[in-house]
Amino acid sequence: MTRVVRSLVLVVAFAILAAAQSSPPPTPTPTPTATPTPTASATPQNWHKTSLGGNYIKDIFHDQKVIWTSPFRLDRGDAKWAIPAFVGVGALITTDRYTSDWVDRTGSLPGFSHDVSWFGTAYATGGLAAGFFVAGKAFHNERARETGLIAGEALIDTGIVTEVLKLAARRARPSAGNERAEFFTGGSSFPSGHSSTAWSVATVIAYEYHKNPFIKYGAFAAATAVSMSRFSGRNHFLSDIVIGSAIGFGVGRFVYREHHDPDIDQPKPKKTTWLKPMIIPYYNRGTVGGTVMWRM
Repeated sequence: MTRVVRSLVLVVAFAILAAAQSSPPPTPTPTPTATPTPTASATPQNWHKTSLGGNYIKDIFHDQKVIWTSPFRLDRGDAKWAIPAFVGVGALITTDRYTSDWVDRTGSLPGFSHDVSWFGTAYATGGLAAGFFVAGKAFHNERARETGLIAGEALIDTGIVTEVLKLAARRARPSAGNERAEFFTGGSSFPSGHSSTAWSVATVIAYEYHKNPFIKYGAFAAATAVSMSRFSGRNHFLSDIVIGSAIGFGVGRFVYREHHDPDIDQPKPKKTTWLKPMIIPYYNRGTVGGTVMWRM
């Protein structure tokens, strides 16, 4: 009974962490003052341009502080998602053995699953983030450069959180025999690292390119495929995958909101050449005209 109680406490703590870390810390309400204040800027106060170097390391430490203290900032309003999350995760853990054995009895796709799950490894996700950064630098594409930096930061943050929880949970994998699905037995099943890393990078890409439905939903679809391949290949239980995916999505969204440069979303000025001039229309009290501009 003691082990069951400890398991439920662990599940509740992890569920809170996974859900709470998806939101940035609340911004303190400014104190009213009679002195004139400058016009508020549209740029978030917690934003600063992401770059490699010392600031990158400081950002990761800051992220970890926010992530691990997020459960202590819950209030009554969070009950609307916290309670269903507890119930849902608890139900998954209770039925993990049955659902995993069902996949084994009805036949899994281990070969195909292992091939798909490779895209959730640190090599693949880290390579994808590096590819965005290199392409952005090479082609002077600020959005691609930022995507690589933020995705890399989210990947590191997610890896730290996942590994700490694995060490704390020590859950046996589906192939462990009679101890399968048990917590505190020396395993490394909970949560799914492939799911968390895939979802962290996919979330950053989806948010950066949210105006492109093909990229946005394609990134989420790829992360879902990687996550489910860990179930069909009997590497993880459903609860491992759900919590891992929630952690990846939450960390990815948090890091994006914390470090995204809003100037990237501003419309770029039209480029003018001798072959393609810029035409600026003009109208004033019935007078219609225009200006044609070329770049010299």
